Amino acid sequence: MARRKREWAFGFCVLVLRRPLMLLTKRDWSGGEHLPRTGGCVIAVNHVSEFDPIPFAHFVYDHGRLPRFLGKAEVFKVPVVGAILTNAGQIPVYRKTTDAAEAFRAAVAAIEQGECVVVYVEGTITREPGLWPMVGKTGAARIALSTGCPVIPAAQWGPQDVLAPYGRKPRLFPRKLMHMRAGPPVDLAAYQSRPLTAETLRGATNAIVDDITGLLEEIRGEQAPGTRFDPLVAGVPEIGNPNRSVRGRRPPDEDAGTSSGDG
Repeated sequence: MARRKREWAFGFCVLVLRRPLMLLTKRDWSGGEHLPRTGGCVIAVNHVSEFDPIPFAHFVYDHGRLPRFLGKAEVFKVPVVGAILTNAGQIPVYRKTTDAAEAFRAAVAAIEQGECVVVYVEGTITREPGLWPMVGKTGAARIALSTGCPVIPAAQWGPQDVLAPYGRKPRLFPRKLMHMRAGPPVDLAAYQSRPLTAETLRGATNAIVDDITGLLEEIRGEQAPGTRFDPLVAGVPEIGNPNRSVRGRRPPDEDAGTSSGDG
């Protein structure tokens, strides 16, 4: 398997997390052959739980790539955790700030160095009531069209059974099934020769989310809603816990791990 040199943090995470994941979760993995063995690529995936980066990283790592996630900058400020993420080459995203473009530049640099960048295409945990993919952010499309790298769509389902969106108590037993499915590269040929206008980026993003949604429909054995959920249209905050009250109090069911929302 073609892997770049592992930083100490990757080795530490593999040592600490991989064996427990093998013991505490079950796996339904498919489509790993679509992950390029070498070269820069974007993996665009849906987001259903604050837990899902761990099993999804397991999926990517076991198929021969070291994933570099775009993650919210707040996590990088957590003692110890932040140091591990930084050493492992993960990329902080400063959402809703003037530093937001830094993540794009870092992702492009990683792609040009032949690395595998994982992008949560919705930019946050889905707020769609049934946990289907929402309207996507244009970051994955912008990175891909700027570099010419392939976008591999992927869907995951099952991490939300371990930790519900914004839940605080993981539910490890009985063992939960982690469904991970990757598909062939998204066909972005119609957008690759165009200027990076808002229309181009939106069209490419829709194509990416369409492929992710199709994979999730296969996993779940059901059809996604005909209209894609848009937080702006629904009047739902784009970031932060949508279940918190104005005064910042938790909803009654949040500590029980039954709330749903985003991260």
